[in-house]
Amino acid sequence: MTDDHQEQADADRPPLETVSFTFDRMTVARFRETFPNARWSDRLQAWTVPGKTARKRIERWLALEAERRKPYEEERGRDAFAFEPILSPYLQVFDSGFRIRTPYSRTVVDELRQVPFARWNGDDKVWEIPFASYDDLQHRWETIEEAARRSEPEERRKRAEARRGTEEEAKAKRRLTERKKRRLPVSSDDLPPPGRPVATAAYGIVVITDVSGEIVDPEQIAEHHPAATEEHVWAGWRPSTLDELVHTWPARSEPGEYELLRGWWNPTLDELREARRVAKSRERRKSESGGAARRGADAL
Repeated sequence: MTDDHQEQADADRPPLETVSFTFDRMTVARFRETFPNARWSDRLQAWTVPGKTARKRIERWLALEAERRKPYEEERGRDAFAFEPILSPYLQVFDSGFRIRTPYSRTVVDELRQVPFARWNGDDKVWEIPFASYDDLQHRWETIEEAARRSEPEERRKRAEARRGTEEEAKAKRRLTERKKRRLPVSSDDLPPPGRPVATAAYGIVVITDVSGEIVDPEQIAEHHPAATEEHVWAGWRPSTLDELVHTWPARSEPGEYELLRGWWNPTLDELREARRVAKSRERRKSESGGAARRGADAL
């Protein structure tokens, strides 16, 4: 099959969405009844559902399943907590579950996002977890608490003191200096599209603003861009906005060796979800900062 025919076949193939859940014969039977075209993927360890509306249909089905299990699992979660409670200054119990407040840590966020029905309460700055998810929370709690302790200001200060004057600190400063230049080596034979979000190994998802045509020196930048060669040129970049990320269509597959070597690729769904989360937080902080500045000006 030629490349053109392969691309046409890929374009004609309906998009696939994945879903996984705890194995239970009755749950699987209900799932297969709702999604007769679903197939199990050993590679993904998940069910795949074809169709452009598959994600919305999956979310509706998951919501129905959650309502079906809620009374039983909530009572089971309450009993499990009473029998083997988590005792931690980072966890508080309230009427419908748990509130978790920790110093910011990417590890904590990643772990809590994988707990079913975990919700970030932006007003109170806490994560809220229902009793029904206690087993999952307990399974991840050791990692969560350890990451939270490492993120305490005093612990951060101690680590910073220990790094002072070391090669690790010098390397971090060089990395920050290079990032501030807002430049990226890209293959001169396959330039990224300007003005559109693309994924990169060094800076995540960015928007290319211009290509200078200046050839890079691979030896000088090997520490920050090990894949760069004499065939690469410098491109300028800026962070992607939330609106740009929301309107970016995800790639159907992970980047291959060629995409990694050329320096950019079309972002996957997982990469877009993470970038959207970061962009949303960044824009919220900017909005809150602007609101505080306006209130301060009005007070004067």
